Amino acid sequence: MKVKIISRSTDDFTRERSQDLQKVFRNYDPNLRSQERGVEYTRALNAAKLEKIFARPFVGAMDGHIDAVSCMAKNPNHLKGIFSGSMDGDIRLWDLANRRTVCQFPGHQGAVRGLTVSTDGQTLVSCGTDCTVRLWNVPDYRNKSSSDSAGNAAVPIAVYVWKHAFWGVDHQWGGNLFATVGAQVDIWDHDRSEPVNTFKWGNDTVMAVRFNPGEPDLFATSSSDRSIILFDLRMSSPARKLIMKTRCNSLSWNPMEPMNFTAANEDTNCYSYDARKLDEAKCVHSDHVSAVMDVDYSPTGREFVTGSYDRTVRIFNYNGDHSKEIYHTKRMQRVFCVKYSCDGTYVISGSDDTNLRLWKAKASEQLGVLLPRERRKQEYLDAVKDRYKHLPEVKRIVRHRHLPKPIYKAATLRRTMIEAERRKDQRRRAHSAPGSMPVKPFRKRRIIKEEE
Repeated sequence: MKVKIISRSTDDFTRERSQDLQKVFRNYDPNLRSQERGVEYTRALNAAKLEKIFARPFVGAMDGHIDAVSCMAKNPNHLKGIFSGSMDGDIRLWDLANRRTVCQFPGHQGAVRGLTVSTDGQTLVSCGTDCTVRLWNVPDYRNKSSSDSAGNAAVPIAVYVWKHAFWGVDHQWGGNLFATVGAQVDIWDHDRSEPVNTFKWGNDTVMAVRFNPGEPDLFATSSSDRSIILFDLRMSSPARKLIMKTRCNSLSWNPMEPMNFTAANEDTNCYSYDARKLDEAKCVHSDHVSAVMDVDYSPTGREFVTGSYDRTVRIFNYNGDHSKEIYHTKRMQRVFCVKYSCDGTYVISGSDDTNLRLWKAKASEQLGVLLPRERRKQEYLDAVKDRYKHLPEVKRIVRHRHLPKPIYKAATLRRTMIEAERRKDQRRRAHSAPGSMPVKPFRKRRIIKEEE
């Protein structure tokens, strides 16, 4: 008679030290785990509740400016460095780890409207309403403490005076050129005191400019005549022009899908476009209740952050209609500029109350080093929440966001107005001749025309 016995190696289940976790062997056969779905649902519900309990997105504020923060720029070489410019002409380099000023760049006599850093991280370019473009050497502060270098003032390596005020600047990816905008679009070289090229389409002020991260010769601008214009440095004239019903204040290219960009509009929405097909928006991102002032993509390209005149910062999925996070404080005023950190972990906002604020990109994320088992546990809880996110109770908890009373009332009023406009349109169409009022898709309603 043959007897089958269980044979196990002691190395598989014996702990090496008394502090080690005891290994547990489980059989994952679904026939033996009839309560698995119920257990996972309970875990998803608890994980959603714990996420709300531990959601503490605000990290800290950085004060030092004496006027509103108007623009920011991040250094691709220094992970913890961020540049900020204010309306009084002050430019500062901040150490995000210590939340202190590392260096100041004095010289502008008016508001600083644009900041950008070269791809190699060595040169800072600033421009403002005093009709000057200034180039600065970026100090190497990685081996210095913030207390030693605080209060240092830098000297510009070049000052270019031009005939009109500037409203924005952006540097070419991997090149030696940068573009400034104002009364016209000027292309500059680091070693030339005058623009090497000039573009103009219309007589209105150009508000923002952004170079494409995938195609270095392509860049887009937004103007006060409600237009978005695409330029190519290899051509002598602008390429395409899109005219909307309201003005776009800023725009940002998706770093992972360089053919797509998102524009922050005055009508409280953000519009994502494909540069190859501008006659229709890919997605309309709505939730703000006032003009959206700035937008910036995460390095992953999966989400972007917006700052608005309604004193809030929101985070959207790149293809999401509504925001998934909203950040606000009692003291924060109108947000003029927002940036993702270079690793996508933090969000920096600059507002009218002279402060920069540091936020976690994921509100409930635990800061510091995680043990491997802690990381696996968090990944499992995220997967369980994603699996049961469509169920009513989990969905209600995950979607809930606390809003300040003025924003809540404004959002309610805005929904009422949109619903009334929709009903009015339906009634007008019902009492008109068939076909006399064609239905226009929501993604095309804010577009007037496209020119080439």
